[in-house]
Amino acid sequence: MAAAVERFGRERVKRAVHDAQRRARAREIPADQVTEKAAANLPTSTGGLCPVLNATGVLLHTNLGRAPLSEAAVLALREAAGTCDVELDVHTGQRGRRGANVTRGLLDAVPEAESAHVVGNGAAALTLAATALAAGREIVLARSEMVEIGAGFRIPDLLCSTGAGLREVGTTNRVELADYRAAIGAETGFVLKVHPSNFVISGFTSAVEPGELRELDAPLVVDIGSGLLEPHPRLPDEPDARGTLRAGADLVVASCDKLLGGPQAGLLLGRAAIVDKLRRHPLARALRPDKLTLAALHATLHGPPTPTARALERSRRELRARAERIAESSRAAGVAATAAETTAGIGGGGAPGVELPSAAVVLPEHWSERLRRTVPPVLTRIERGNCLVDLFALAPERDEELVEAIRRGARATDPLVGGASCE
Repeated sequence: MAAAVERFGRERVKRAVHDAQRRARAREIPADQVTEKAAANLPTSTGGLCPVLNATGVLLHTNLGRAPLSEAAVLALREAAGTCDVELDVHTGQRGRRGANVTRGLLDAVPEAESAHVVGNGAAALTLAATALAAGREIVLARSEMVEIGAGFRIPDLLCSTGAGLREVGTTNRVELADYRAAIGAETGFVLKVHPSNFVISGFTSAVEPGELRELDAPLVVDIGSGLLEPHPRLPDEPDARGTLRAGADLVVASCDKLLGGPQAGLLLGRAAIVDKLRRHPLARALRPDKLTLAALHATLHGPPTPTARALERSRRELRARAERIAESSRAAGVAATAAETTAGIGGGGAPGVELPSAAVVLPEHWSERLRRTVPPVLTRIERGNCLVDLFALAPERDEELVEAIRRGARATDPLVGGASCE
């Protein structure tokens, strides 16, 4: 129990031991199992968040924390956890600029941007832009881009909360350049284009791209959403920061914890005059990221390919071979398992409607709940009455953990099923 004290503190471990002793005295458990039962009643996580295996087939699952960090980013978190030079120039001994090395990394990755700034998340980035550029003025926005992105969070509500007014143009399905041009006036703060990141409008539609909007007499802010910095061959229709700036955007807003594969953060990239105005705004301090976010983002920009990038490179052939091996191991444990081809998605507000080739282990439907109750929990999806363990978002090095979780689920008396908690 000494190691448990180091992780959870003496008082919490003491309560677990006392509870196990009470059960032994009541003859609910044998006396020689006190230590074992006390350990089993302790959390499996020190941070209160439970690590899970993402077998949903959704690469950037918002409920599961979106992009998993690279090993380089995890190491950077450990290095920055103590005292560090987050706002110190160690060469001069004077105060340094927070996040200067991250800014340089972003400008190297997106040379089309004259300047860059980082805030807490994508919504914070849009909030800062709206407050600094359009408070008391108007933001011109197409009706088809007044989106809700989940949990009741609506872009129009966020924009109006900054003191800006909205000037809606076009209709639900169609907007023309002339609509924008007619709305521009003395009260215009900027024109906003929002990527409809979690839905698709098809049929009788029209939209205006950034290259056309650059002709308007107003700053152009584009929220690309998913944080893709440059084009990706598997996501040809997903907007990226470099292409959007080349097309004429004055400011690009994006999230870092999606296709970029980094920690939760909001990116602001674009013209130096605009980005510097945002950086100097009083709200910028309230929205700034902490040292851990900066460290993880720096490692993401400068380190090896992220888990997100690696997932996008996996072929269906590779995924099918993994699914066959896992299904075979599962059958050896007495589980009715097969392998099948399926499709996966990006999720997290990226590449709506795009289906990517994948493969899954197919189990009976009740296994969805059974796998959620293993340690670590395995999150799957139910499709046509089956439990699909989709491998698209799961790194190959986690396959053995998955096999072991299925084996545990097959053992009805295994104490790890429905046992220890992350809390």
